[in-house]
Amino acid sequence: MHGNDSRDVPKRRDLAAEYTEFAQLAGGLAHEIRNPLSTIRMNLELLSEDVEESDDPRLRRMTRKLDRIRNECLHLEEILTAFLQFARAGELQLETIEIGDLVQDFIDIYRPQAERQRVTLIPHLAANLPPVQIDPRLIRQVLTNLTLNAEQAMPDGGQIEFQTFSSNGQVCLALIDTGKGISEAARAKLFDVFFSTKPGGSGLGLPTARKIVEAHGGTITCESEPGKGTRFVVTLPAAE
Repeated sequence: MHGNDSRDVPKRRDLAAEYTEFAQLAGGLAHEIRNPLSTIRMNLELLSEDVEESDDPRLRRMTRKLDRIRNECLHLEEILTAFLQFARAGELQLETIEIGDLVQDFIDIYRPQAERQRVTLIPHLAANLPPVQIDPRLIRQVLTNLTLNAEQAMPDGGQIEFQTFSSNGQVCLALIDTGKGISEAARAKLFDVFFSTKPGGSGLGLPTARKIVEAHGGTITCESEPGKGTRFVVTLPAAE
């Protein structure tokens, strides 16, 4: 048993070093892109103000074009943010906590946004589960990404059920929606980087969730059927 542990330590250290290097490169790249992007946005704001104050109809028609460019800049910033989340998903700051407490806190914070989208959040959280050793910030990111994914699958509203339970010595979190479901072809690519079924989607939300879960030594799976909703299950090792 101790032999296996000693062999695993260098692998974990190598992986941690790779994550750190990748995160540093990604952070530098994002910084280099974000600075000129911020300058572009600022100048677009100034141009829009000048155009709006003009009486020239031709200039005023330019407002729509400027708004379109500004929206594309915002979209690029959203992609950058999602990319940074993906890049930093392996940087863990572990704490030993009860998963149900984290999920309930997330639901309490997210509920107002869900209600605006006519989505009901339903907790079914088991008591007395073993604690887990996780990075709370990153697992909250997993919850956010999965909940947003479910919400987008229910444009007319619906329900998202959160379940926690134990199975084979593992602590499990299931998120079940009443949305339109996912086809088998799309499900096969669901965790591929930059794959998205939504127009304008970054294609990084679910890959980031998977990367975070796997960095914790866990797994994430998806079951779905078109017209019958979707079920994601995150499995995490119980804390020793």
